[in-house]
Amino acid sequence: MNFELFIAKRLIAGRNHKSSVSGPIIKIAISAIALGIMIMLIAVATSTGLQHKIRDKIAGFKGHIQIVNYDTNTSEVSVSPISKTQKFYPEFSSVEGVKNVQIFAAKGGILRTKTDFEGIIFKGVSTDYDWSFFQEYLIAGDIPDFNQDRNREVLLSQTISNRLQLSVGDTVLSTFVKSESSKLPSNRRYIISGIYNTGFSEFDKSMMIGDIREVQRLNNWTEDQIGGFEVLLEDFDALQEKGSQIYQEIGVSLNSRTIAESYPGIFEWIQLFDNNVWFIITLMIIVAGVNMISAMLVLILEKVQFIGMLKAMGSPNASIRKIFLYNASYLIIRGLLWGNGIGLAILGIQYFFEVIQLNPETYYVNVMPVYITFIQWFLLNLGTLILCVLMLIIPSYIIATVEPKKAIKFA
Repeated sequence: MNFELFIAKRLIAGRNHKSSVSGPIIKIAISAIALGIMIMLIAVATSTGLQHKIRDKIAGFKGHIQIVNYDTNTSEVSVSPISKTQKFYPEFSSVEGVKNVQIFAAKGGILRTKTDFEGIIFKGVSTDYDWSFFQEYLIAGDIPDFNQDRNREVLLSQTISNRLQLSVGDTVLSTFVKSESSKLPSNRRYIISGIYNTGFSEFDKSMMIGDIREVQRLNNWTEDQIGGFEVLLEDFDALQEKGSQIYQEIGVSLNSRTIAESYPGIFEWIQLFDNNVWFIITLMIIVAGVNMISAMLVLILEKVQFIGMLKAMGSPNASIRKIFLYNASYLIIRGLLWGNGIGLAILGIQYFFEVIQLNPETYYVNVMPVYITFIQWFLLNLGTLILCVLMLIIPSYIIATVEPKKAIKFA
């Protein structure tokens, strides 16, 4: 039998804080633990949620990795075509973890109505395109049907459609410069099959999705000529590793860029969230630990007679310290249970009811996303418990200063 644990359980079971001096201090310590773990859960869940949502939206528009012609062109528009016939298309069998490889081509143009106009990037895609991202953010209409011989259906953002006062089923006039050799404009009429709203204004304000064959006709390209390939990965965390592998596999005439390389400013910004989260976690653990130290010191002072009796009966200081550490651990666990219950309830309300709204111009999302894994939750609770207990070890040495004779006489 674990003697220290047995005594600690008896002390816990027989405690009555209502009439004790330590009662209010213990309640404050438990509240500090609960508040700390609640704030840490919210900080981790919102930070991780924002990171995942923003990077998933960029990947939805651009893929995780783009393979294009090896030139100095860094614009959104496809200038130099490459051949669709590649050893890695339609399947990138030489690199594991690739979910999909899809072709694309992009061309700049203008959408016009009788009263207004908007500049757009016409992104042409094919039947191999993964529509799961746009299906999630589709608010009206349907995805374009690419099984037609001449498909004039396009997907337009709500931002553009509102500015031009367009809706599903409307026809919009588009103007493009036909090719580099011919500067004459080319006019096309497209039918709006669906309207999407991702909340990512950087892309929503300019991106129109349609058939890649339309872009090929506008550029006077053959069926084999495309703007590039988009590679979707199964695991975003392997982006850098897979990006290096793909770069080695595609040959010297092509270049590959990960979305982190294409949009370094955005990814550096979302990585700063981690620094903020670590600061919050450190601060909350310190606050919780200090409160627990205060509670433990009060418990020790309240049990001076008890400590003196144990020492008189031959219990060593280390054994008595364990009793009070077990006691403090119980209080920490109580605080963790309360904090987890409240914190997870708040996250659940936000996840299902989307109470907190954000400005998409600043945060690239309309709603504060929340996301936390079991591993994150478990490590957060385990780390808080271990660190708080470790912070209590040094204060527990005050027990060694208690003299049995004086303690029993004091009682």
